[in-house]
Amino acid sequence: MRTDLATLPGSPERPNEDWAAAGLPASGAGGVMVLLDGVTPPAGDDGCVHTVPWFTARLGGALTELSGSRRDMTLTEILSSAIERTANAHRDTCDLSHVRTPQATVVLARWDEAVVEHLVLSDSVLLLESPTGAVRAVLDDRLDRIPREILRSLEATDRLRNREGGFFTAAADPAVAERAVTGTTPRGEVRALAALTDGAARWVELFEAGTWADCLALLAKEGPHGLLDRVRARESADATAGGFRRWKLHDDATAAYAEL
Repeated sequence: MRTDLATLPGSPERPNEDWAAAGLPASGAGGVMVLLDGVTPPAGDDGCVHTVPWFTARLGGALTELSGSRRDMTLTEILSSAIERTANAHRDTCDLSHVRTPQATVVLARWDEAVVEHLVLSDSVLLLESPTGAVRAVLDDRLDRIPREILRSLEATDRLRNREGGFFTAAADPAVAERAVTGTTPRGEVRALAALTDGAARWVELFEAGTWADCLALLAKEGPHGLLDRVRARESADATAGGFRRWKLHDDATAAYAEL
């Protein structure tokens, strides 16, 4: 079994708000993969005294521990419990009812001898490769369904954040776990898997440099660092590539890859 992780900050002047981890038991019979993309709020306007990296590290750590230690819990239950644990860590100091309280996208995968479980919440991506080489992208596309002109307005985005008819992220409400995209695949039908924040998924979604299958092949050959280097090269070569879908020159970019 092989696992590999890589991350790059969007700017050296800002902390990286992504978070990723992979865990393998000593028996080698299974594993877990966790990937988060922290949501950047307007400066000083989220009701919290903590940073987004503090939040993603807390939530990511809880997800990793629970995924590995609580095989009796579903991934939905694990996400709900991790959100509650993280919220309790700053409930007394922060306004968790604030619409922009620290939050993140989530990709969670767990496997054993029999099955591969997955959970995706918001606009990070999970890729599953079959033994035949076919690649399936697991996506939560609710954010993509919202017209971009609406998302350019902070007030309009706030009205859709963690609301029915809008989009959902992991913030302070454990009930949001029920909104995640989940599923189970027989272990024999998954040869490899990968998780990408939207900064890494730009290679496919923004720059259209290849398909999801091409992306997974690149990860297998060059590893996550190879993918991120290619994303940065394209970002730097053309500041206008991607058009209206490109919110910033560079974004935090993280990729995790596992061969089962």
